[in-house]
Amino acid sequence: AYRSFCANLSQEDSQRYYRWRSYGPGDRRMEELWVDLNAVQQSKVRVHGILSNTHRQAARVALSFDFPFYGHYLRQITIATGGFIFTGEITHRMLTATQYIAPLMANFDPSFSKDSTVRYMDNGEVFVVQWDKVRLQGREAEGTFTFQAALHNNGTIAFNYREVPLPVEKINSTEHPVKVGLSDAFMALLPSPQSSDARRRTIYEYHRVEIDTTKINNHSAFEFTPLPTCLQHTTCELCLISNLTNGCGWCNTLQRCSDGIDRHRQEWLDYNCPEEAKEGTCEDYTQGGPEGSMGSFNHSAPEPTPSPAVLSDIPVTEGELGERTEHTAIIAGVVAALILLVALTLLAVYYINTHPTVAPPFYLMQRHTNNYWPSMKFHNQSCHSTYAEVELGGHDKEGFIEAEQCC
Repeated sequence: AYRSFCANLSQEDSQRYYRWRSYGPGDRRMEELWVDLNAVQQSKVRVHGILSNTHRQAARVALSFDFPFYGHYLRQITIATGGFIFTGEITHRMLTATQYIAPLMANFDPSFSKDSTVRYMDNGEVFVVQWDKVRLQGREAEGTFTFQAALHNNGTIAFNYREVPLPVEKINSTEHPVKVGLSDAFMALLPSPQSSDARRRTIYEYHRVEIDTTKINNHSAFEFTPLPTCLQHTTCELCLISNLTNGCGWCNTLQRCSDGIDRHRQEWLDYNCPEEAKEGTCEDYTQGGPEGSMGSFNHSAPEPTPSPAVLSDIPVTEGELGERTEHTAIIAGVVAALILLVALTLLAVYYINTHPTVAPPFYLMQRHTNNYWPSMKFHNQSCHSTYAEVELGGHDKEGFIEAEQCC
């Protein structure tokens, strides 16, 4: 029993994060970008048995290299039967809404034919997903689609098309979103309207790249080249003076360079980095810490100072701990209780993180009050498009459900 949603999305392609170029039939670069999986050593190519025989399913796959996406490094992605890759760290109901790499997101049904497959290959330099001879559900007679997404270890992304039997503009988006491009988002913790003490997690799409779909046809390709981001700067000096980027600020507490709009935005706010970044100088920062920066996924930063609201929720045991031996049993009991409390807390955190669709971590996308970044608002409504996550072992599991684009 999952609630379904719809999304209204604003659009932005400032070419701030990626520069892209299209190639048509006859372009030599188009042929260079295509990765012929039939010519690759077959032990490296895997046909995903479940995705190749189901509809609206998705499966997580680990990468053998750190793939830079919007300046963040990914080691795991989620392949969907619907012609796209989900790049978010936390799965949620609105799978197709944001954080995707979509060569051709549409209502494909690989289960229709035994000739339809979802294959992928990882050789350490490039990860390729190919949707091979897939058909649109309800429009199977239109023909088969064959296309792929190639993720190179330098951050370059290629969309390659071999068979596209009809124009993308003629693909119906009523039952499933139709998108081509890239998107990323960040998660923020905002006060909940239901309770002043609670906070809800809200996902904001801060950037999207959309391409000219009229250029998609047989033997065509798109190449996305990543542009420099603030996150790549590892020192305060580079962060503030580099002419490769602009709008960057240095947070000495996190040892991180950022413009405040990336996947780490919540941490940037928690550590009061906006105020630090206003200083605009490196003179007051000592260099006594570890060399370089912490990198985009370093979690060894000092803990933020809890707010009074947070402190009020922390149980405190009061009392004087004397040195008399008769107190030994009491002290031992308190220590045992604290250890049990910590163990139960860690167990609860682990359960929530491994079951992201249970009630507590409910994710809602919402429109921001200004237009600084594109955002979206979801409404409760009945819809037909759902995705279920599957394990490689072949068992369905309640990983995430997605419903969108019904309005």
